[in-house]
Amino acid sequence: MKASTAAFGLLASASLAFGALQQVTNFGTNPTNLKMYISVPSKVASSPAVIVALHPCGGSASQWYGGTKLPSYSDSLGFILIYAQTTKYSNCWDVNNAGSLTHGGNGDALGIISMVNYTLEKYNGDKSKVYVMGGSSGAMMSNVMVGSYPDVFEAGAAYSGAAFACFAGSKSDPTPMGSNQTCAQGLIHTPEQWAQYVYNAYPGYTGKRPRFLVAHGLSDTLVRPQAGYEQLKQWSAVLGVANTQNLTGSQVDEGSQYTKMVYGDGTKLVGYFGQGVGHIAPPVEPVLLKFFGLTA
Repeated sequence: MKASTAAFGLLASASLAFGALQQVTNFGTNPTNLKMYISVPSKVASSPAVIVALHPCGGSASQWYGGTKLPSYSDSLGFILIYAQTTKYSNCWDVNNAGSLTHGGNGDALGIISMVNYTLEKYNGDKSKVYVMGGSSGAMMSNVMVGSYPDVFEAGAAYSGAAFACFAGSKSDPTPMGSNQTCAQGLIHTPEQWAQYVYNAYPGYTGKRPRFLVAHGLSDTLVRPQAGYEQLKQWSAVLGVANTQNLTGSQVDEGSQYTKMVYGDGTKLVGYFGQGVGHIAPPVEPVLLKFFGLTA
């Protein structure tokens, strides 16, 4: 009887662990001492998809874990969530240093790639279904990840972020609150100039480029809406798609307060700009997961 009770206790503990946020150590090369947390559903899909979720400035893995409904969708769809956490720059991501802005460099980007590789190997993950999303600084880092590692990610999404390399070379903290406000206020380049930053990150790369979703609030005074438009300029040039139509009102899946900017047929690049929406534009999980290709 005692043995059975003990066994039940172990099983109960194991079941409680599924879907919860758990820390992983010794996951691989980690030059900036990031922390890795993971959320694994009770029923993992065979060859599961993997989504990397990146917290905003001042945030944490646990804060971002509770900040969206992705964990509940993970339970129903069987994908795995990685929550990386940084403790530098007031818990903002390394989006300014060459190490993160270079394929095979170091910085936060390499630590996140180690987390992805660890998860793919341990859970027999599908390498063709790796995604990244984030809010604010995490959205900026999502741009960095798809720019520096296009061979790893299938798609990304940025909620109130800024373009790849927007903070490049900044000597101050890469935060919207830092002394360098140029990026957060909407640094302007041509699409070709923005694209060149991406090409410089991985010279000679000719493979496919990740699809991208941009969401931004038109009432965002911390990271100005122009930063959202600059992302679209960058990725439209990289992906080779032009703005074909803008949808409003009931036509917009994100919500009627948004204008949806469609590029090409909408499968490679879309932008959502919300009237009255501030910082951070909230993720709408069904829209995100559909764009990623994880739901019909």
